[in-house]
Amino acid sequence: MPRTVMNIGDILLVGARGRMGRLLAERARATGLAVRGLDAPLSPEALAQGARGADLVLLAVPAAAMAEVAGLCAAAMAPGQILADICSVKVQPLAEMLAAHPGPVVGTHPLFGPTPGPDATRVAIVPGRGEAAAGAVADLMARLGFTPFATTAEAHDEAMAHVQGLNFVTSVAYLATLAQRPDLADFATPSFTRRLEAARKMLTEDSALFAGLMDANPYTQDAVRTYRSMLNIAAGGDIELLCERANWWWRHDTGGGG
Repeated sequence: MPRTVMNIGDILLVGARGRMGRLLAERARATGLAVRGLDAPLSPEALAQGARGADLVLLAVPAAAMAEVAGLCAAAMAPGQILADICSVKVQPLAEMLAAHPGPVVGTHPLFGPTPGPDATRVAIVPGRGEAAAGAVADLMARLGFTPFATTAEAHDEAMAHVQGLNFVTSVAYLATLAQRPDLADFATPSFTRRLEAARKMLTEDSALFAGLMDANPYTQDAVRTYRSMLNIAAGGDIELLCERANWWWRHDTGGGG
């Protein structure tokens, strides 16, 4: 029997003034969807009015605020309405949404920032409660021009601890180490300057966000310990072994140039 998939045509977006909230609202309206936006402070009256008639209540709020916001939204929602989020961690937010709302729940994570390039389109879809709801949210993301794929909360967070968390912590540790040596500024190379510029926004604007995501991710310390084991190899002088392992990323290159 074909799977029944809900059709999402009306959305309440909570956190609409945030950068990701604005991106999603713009994309949704461009496809003809009805979108209403709310931001803090969230009153019961505003939530009740905003949720009325919505197929989906989508939370674009930080992980630290998820339990409170999910609870406030769930109190204004009907049992059949979908509650979903876009947080960069999934185990904790998904559990908090499931505890707050008895109806369908879906976790998502757009794997890109508020100004995605043409190749940055992947969105993780994590079913919480209701297969049809997960299918409807995946269909919505596809309609917005993204590429949804299914995963679990545990697989997602373990991956993000390595891909996102280690990128943050290694950049912080590296630059904090060099900050103890201001005399090195005169020796900055172009490659160091590029790395510095690449880390600028993450550390000057989004450090609290990334630190909060690391705290909320149950796999963070495992990832850090794995990285520390690589540093131990470096400290032992076996740089060739590290280079060999790192070259996995270019394992399909045939070389030769051209």
